[in-house]
This record gives sequence, structure tokens and C-alpha cells, in this order.
Amino acid sequence: MSREHASSPTIAPDEDPAGASISFKIGYSMAVNRNEKQNVAAASVAAAVGLTVIKVVVGFSTGSLGILAEAAHSSLDLAAAVMTLWAVRASGRAADKDHHYGHGKVENLSALFETTLLLATCVWIVSSAVQRLRGGNVEIEVSLWSFAVMLTSILVDVSRSRMLYRAAKKFNSQALEADALHFSTDIWSSAVVVLGLVCVKIGELNPSLHFLDYADPVAAISVALIVVWISVKLGRRTIDGLLDAAPPGMKQEIARTVGALPGVENCHHVRLRVSGAEVFVDLHVLMDGSLTLREAHDLTEEIERAIQKMHPNADVTVHPEPREDA
Repeated sequence: MSREHASSPTIAPDEDPAGASISFKIGYSMAVNRNEKQNVAAASVAAAVGLTVIKVVVGFSTGSLGILAEAAHSSLDLAAAVMTLWAVRASGRAADKDHHYGHGKVENLSALFETTLLLATCVWIVSSAVQRLRGGNVEIEVSLWSFAVMLTSILVDVSRSRMLYRAAKKFNSQALEADALHFSTDIWSSAVVVLGLVCVKIGELNPSLHFLDYADPVAAISVALIVVWISVKLGRRTIDGLLDAAPPGMKQEIARTVGALPGVENCHHVRLRVSGAEVFVDLHVLMDGSLTLREAHDLTEEIERAIQKMHPNADVTVHPEPREDA
């Protein structure tokens, strides 16, 4: 009957200096990553506040209902950005007696919330566009302020969506990815508004092209359908994260790497659990049954280091099994 031993990822300095150095570097790197993620999320909140204030001021000063509607939209963006900032901060909290795997799943919940918000927004956009097309009421207020506010909104959203996407990819953050998607859709929606303004102006200058008034709702429906498709894909990944689905190919990669290490005769029963930016790895390895406890322990530490070299935020538990010769 095989023996089972769980090897902790934290290594005492007097036992394994190399392992202690790796643990220190991983801990320091995670602290720096948390700060950078929070800074990116906070910058997104600041941008949302700025845009909302600008649109409210311009909307009331000009009496433009269109710009006031955009201000309401920006306030919704602000709420989503605040939700993301809270999720990033909460997910960075360390594991405690009630949450043994940390709080990384908060990011998945935030991403699911934003995805639901995006889908609800798309339903509203399509419904409004269809009513415009059926009712023929496509009057849009055109003014210099309309163009100025929308172009400013586009420039700000392009900047922060790129910033959020880079951070989401760097830190494997679904909350930041959902926020980036949210503001990317704002770019398209704002562009649609600008397109509608341009087409209306052209129609005013050339009455024979009055049909261009319908460009705004048609473009809005097209953008909404694209956003629905992207949102559904993100939503599926978010649900996979909540259900602890293993990242594609990672299990095979780890088994192949560990199985190639000297002293490891077989690597099996690899299990993965992703929580935020952390990956929890649980695996069994077959090794020579005549190894001493110290030798077996040293081998498990080598396995941990090999996995953490591929995935720096990995929390690894190794279960060594002695080979029983016939």
C-alpha cells in the first residue's frame, strides 16, 4: 500500500535556501502584481468619473438629451469600474481560516456581473434601435458639443481599454478583462453615435440622402450583436472559472514536465484549480521506494520549483508514491 505525503510550497530557510529564495520572490512578485492591478482599476474609475462629470455639465448647459443619455450611460460605466476595483482588491486578500484557497473567485463573480450588465445593455440597444426603425423617429440633435463630447469619450475609452486589456493579460485577471470589454463596447457605441450624427448632418445638407437617418439604429444593432457574441464567450470562460475547469493544455504540460525530471518514474492524477491569478496544483508521482524521507522530500521540492518556473503563481502539493517492486 502506497504512502502519501503532502509537500508545502513554503520552505524553511534553514532546510532549503534555494526553495526559500523562490518562495520569497513569488510572494514579492504577487504583492507587486496586486498593487499594479489595483492602480489600473483605480485609473479606470478616475476616467469614468471624469467622463461622467463632463457629459453631465455639457448636457445640462446645452440642454441636449442625447448627451444627458450618454452621461447616464457613463454613470453605469462608473458603477462597473468601481465594482472591478473592489473585486481586484478583494481577490488580493490572503487565504484565511474560512477561505483556504484565497479570494480569487471574486474576480470571476465581478466578470460575470459585468458580462450580465453588457448583455442587458445590448438588449436595450437592440430594442431601442428596432423601435426607431419601425416608428421612423430618428431625430438626432446635431451640434458642435455633441461631436466634441463623443470624440473625447472615444479617446478616453480607447486609452483605458488598452490599459485594462494589457493588465488583464499580464495578470490573468477576468475582472480587468471584463472591464476592458465593457469600455471597448463603449468605443463602438460612441462611434455609432458619431456615425449617426454625421449621417444626419449629411441628410440635412442633401435631402435626397434622407435615408441616412437610419444609419444610426442599423449600426447600433450590428455593434450590439458583436458585443453579445464577445460577452457570451467571456461569460463561458467566467463560468468555467467558477466551476474550476482546468486551463486547456496545462494538465498535460505539467505532467510532461514533471515526468521528465530525474527520479520521477511516473506523474499522474494531476488536478488543477484556478483562483484569480493563482493556480493550485495537486499531483501524484511514483518514485523509488528505497529513497529516504529526506531524499523523497528533496525530490518533491524540485518538482515544485519546476512547476513554479512555468507558472510563478502556482501553489503546488505533491503526493509521492513508492514504487513497489514485484
